[in-house]
Amino acid sequence: MNDERLRALEILDAQEGTGPVLLLAGHEPAQLLARVKRIAMVGASANPARPSHGVMRQLLGWGYEVVPINPNCDEILGQRAFATLEEATEATGHFDLVDVFRRPEHTPDIARSAVATGAGALWLQLGVVSWEAARIARDGGLPVVMDHCTAIEHQRITFLPR
Repeated sequence: MNDERLRALEILDAQEGTGPVLLLAGHEPAQLLARVKRIAMVGASANPARPSHGVMRQLLGWGYEVVPINPNCDEILGQRAFATLEEATEATGHFDLVDVFRRPEHTPDIARSAVATGAGALWLQLGVVSWEAARIARDGGLPVVMDHCTAIEHQRITFLPR
């Protein structure tokens, strides 16, 4: 099976909740965001054309504390950037959520870092699917959201069942 077809099947599994790892689904991603205060954004970008830039801007506007993780930037949207999740955690403290804007092949290492730094949850952005990263995070005790956008899910918070 070619790589493109395998990736499409993995995305479908994530959307249908039929993959090898239990993911947060339904209202659960929005419920998680409703509890979150501090977010480490791995793959944050200073480029306004990148999706991570727009999502970070929205999250900051909604009152979240967002710390960008990008080894090529000193600052993004007025927030000090860090080269690694470990460096950011050491300097600023633990994160409630690690929001990942990186290609799937980079996510297992990010999941390991999230577990090692005591993060509260792992969130792989829309289009980012890695069952290996999900397994690593789940085995480390972290809830996992995959193939969802934090900005889109934030819009659903007001519609959560009470």
